[in-house]
Amino acid sequence: MADTSSSPSPASRLAWLLLLLLAFLAWSLGSGRLQVPDDWNPWAPLDVRATPNALTGLKLRRAGADPEACLEALSRSRLAWTPLPDRTTGDGCGLRNAVRVEGGRIDPGQAFPLSCRAALSLAMWEAHVLQPAARQRTGQAVVAFEHLGSYACRNLYGRPDGRRSRHATADALDLAAFVLADGRRVSVLAHGAADAPGGDEARLLQDLHDGACRYFDAVLGPAYNAAHADHFHFDRGGARVCR
Repeated sequence: MADTSSSPSPASRLAWLLLLLLAFLAWSLGSGRLQVPDDWNPWAPLDVRATPNALTGLKLRRAGADPEACLEALSRSRLAWTPLPDRTTGDGCGLRNAVRVEGGRIDPGQAFPLSCRAALSLAMWEAHVLQPAARQRTGQAVVAFEHLGSYACRNLYGRPDGRRSRHATADALDLAAFVLADGRRVSVLAHGAADAPGGDEARLLQDLHDGACRYFDAVLGPAYNAAHADHFHFDRGGARVCR
């Protein structure tokens, strides 16, 4: 009987063929020999203006991990911002590759610091979730939002002991309400509670919450706990949770 113990199995041969094919595609894309639209090129930088697709999450994470790429991507968004110098403000606290968000299409009321990666997620959410959802649910654009802050050198929930909050590195933003072009105010406290009356406002808030989970690592709202009854908490860099 022939000894076939050293012969590769069909599954092994297929795996090697797929690996070679992927390597060839990577080389072709990287060398420019194979042209594909930037939206579908995994090596092309994130374009905040482009319609999101299956590669958007990968590009967003990669840009967020590269300070220069993050600022470059943010420069193509419709957020108005200025860069902030790095500084340490306490044990586990400070700003690193952060920007001062000043507005854009939306008036934030008061400018606030935010890490570039969180600002980039905010720009993606504003362009591809907030405005489309507001127009669909209410027929209006969002012209302003009310926030409860972004940076604060503190532990989770302000406890004396425990882990630092994502707010300690300006990786988090708390949003309390949204103002529509016709003057209506959509409040998380008034319209986002489980026992709040239904309607366009409640459905809009649900859309905003669910859509944020595509661009932020943690998204918390009234359904999470009483501490979030009056706001949405969005952050980057922590554990993934959408509640």
